[in-house]
Amino acid sequence: MSEFRTLSSRVMASPQIAVADLTVARDCGVSTVVNNRPEGEADDQTPGEAIEAAAHSLGLDYVAIPITPGAFNEAQVRALIDVLEHADGKVLAYCRTGTRSTLLWALAQAAMGTPVEDVATAAESAGYDISPVRGAMATLASRAQP
Repeated sequence: MSEFRTLSSRVMASPQIAVADLTVARDCGVSTVVNNRPEGEADDQTPGEAIEAAAHSLGLDYVAIPITPGAFNEAQVRALIDVLEHADGKVLAYCRTGTRSTLLWALAQAAMGTPVEDVATAAESAGYDISPVRGAMATLASRAQP
C-alpha cells in the first residue's frame, strides 16, 4: 500500500514500495524512483531488480543509492543531487521506513544551499526527524555555493 510523503514539490519519501505502487507513483507525477535499500536487507523486501523492471515498464527512471542505516557518505549525497537535477518530474525515494530516504534528501538539500531550518520543517511536516544528520547538514551547507 502506497504511503508517499511529500518532502517538497518535487520529492516524496516512502517506506518500502511494491511493484503495484509504481502505477500510483506514476499517476502522482513521479518520473524517477530512488531505491535507498541495500539488497537483502530484509526477507520481505521487494527486490530492487523487480522494482526497476516494473518502473522501466511504466516509463519511469530507476536509480539505486543503497544506504546502510546510519552510514551516509558524500558520494550518496552527490548521487541524489544528480537525480534531483536531472529528473523530468517528481522523485520518489524509498527505504524500509522512508527515514533514510528523507535523511539523504535533507543532506542533498543542505549541499544545494537550502536553509537547514526549511529542510527540517519540510521533513517534520512529512513525519520525519532529521536531527541525526543536522551536524552533517551544517557542514554541507557551509560548503554550498550561493
